[in-house]
Amino acid sequence: MDYLSPVALGFLGSLIAGLMTALGAIPVLMGKTPNRTLRDMSLGFAAGVMLSASFFSLIIPSLDAATERYGEGALPAALAAAGILLGMAAVALLNETLPHEHFRTGPEGPEAPSLRRVWLFIIAITIHNFPEGLSVGVNFGAHGLAEGMPLAIGIGLQNAPEGLAVAVALLGEGYGRRRAFGIAALTGLIEPVGGLIGAAIISVSEPFLPWGLAFAAGAMLYVISHEIIPETHRSGHQNKATLGFAIGLVLMLFLDVWHGQATAALAPPRRKVLDRKAKGLDHFTVVTPGIN
Repeated sequence: MDYLSPVALGFLGSLIAGLMTALGAIPVLMGKTPNRTLRDMSLGFAAGVMLSASFFSLIIPSLDAATERYGEGALPAALAAAGILLGMAAVALLNETLPHEHFRTGPEGPEAPSLRRVWLFIIAITIHNFPEGLSVGVNFGAHGLAEGMPLAIGIGLQNAPEGLAVAVALLGEGYGRRRAFGIAALTGLIEPVGGLIGAAIISVSEPFLPWGLAFAAGAMLYVISHEIIPETHRSGHQNKATLGFAIGLVLMLFLDVWHGQATAALAPPRRKVLDRKAKGLDHFTVVTPGIN
């Protein structure tokens, strides 16, 4: 798949991750719905994956990219911090301006009496899923297939329990099994939209790379804090949810580090050397050992 452009990779990676939402909702079609404890533990797992991915696949690469571009010092950290806050603020703004409704906590945002309740649920899930697709697209746009794959795998894994949770909640609202499955599956399709946008922005303008990575991380961090963790603690299963959180966090950490080491071992030896003589801290010379 190396012949595909970063934009195409970002779209396809986020599409596959989004389709995992449908895979997670399949038990509803089969008439099997896990108990609330297992669902909360699964959502805790999803939160752990997202938190780990935010730091190891997005924030740390953002700091590295900013350091390469602007040099060491306070500026890279300030840039990453600003990007994270902007990402959180953007999702918070969507949360406040778009009418939507959560299954447990009820309506949020402006009132919209003309919208059917199911559409309010779909808008709420869309606000949740868009940052995940954005993060996958930004990562593929920034690093290509090799380094973008672990995040896509991680987001796909955490999408499965989210799809199940959505489908089960829709069953509780009186929807039939097929309709609950269909709506849950469709909510995952917002992710390739976010993936396409993220990969396109990063591919068009390299200076946006540190900002884009940090922005995507901030958007996911808002979803973790505002949506997922509170949901897992509402029914008194916080201990099981925390166990799932820990498993998801270390699994994503393992995937990211292991895949990165495997990719580095297979790749030709290359290193970036800071060329301070030519343009200060503004550009880098790529040095390939063995090539004069």
